[in-house]
Amino acid sequence: YPSMFEPVHGSAPDIMGKGIANPMAQILTGAMLLRHLGHADAATDVEKAVLSVLSEGEILTPDLYGSSTTSSVGDSIVSALGK
Repeated sequence: YPSMFEPVHGSAPDIMGKGIANPMAQILTGAMLLRHLGHADAATDVEKAVLSVLSEGEILTPDLYGSSTTSSVGDSIVSALGK
């Protein structure tokens, strides 16, 4: 069946290029896609990695009262995948 996966948050032109956008919704959208394609284990791993970074509370973007960049949050999630 045709499907579409996107984080619905708008284009946010006011923060474009500033490195402060929270990448978690986009990453979790990827997990939804993986699950839809039959890769439930991979989707669960991605979801757990995002939750791990959130629960640690150290590397968060400004919308979550942190001061980390988009890239550092993404890197932390990638690192959490290996744990």
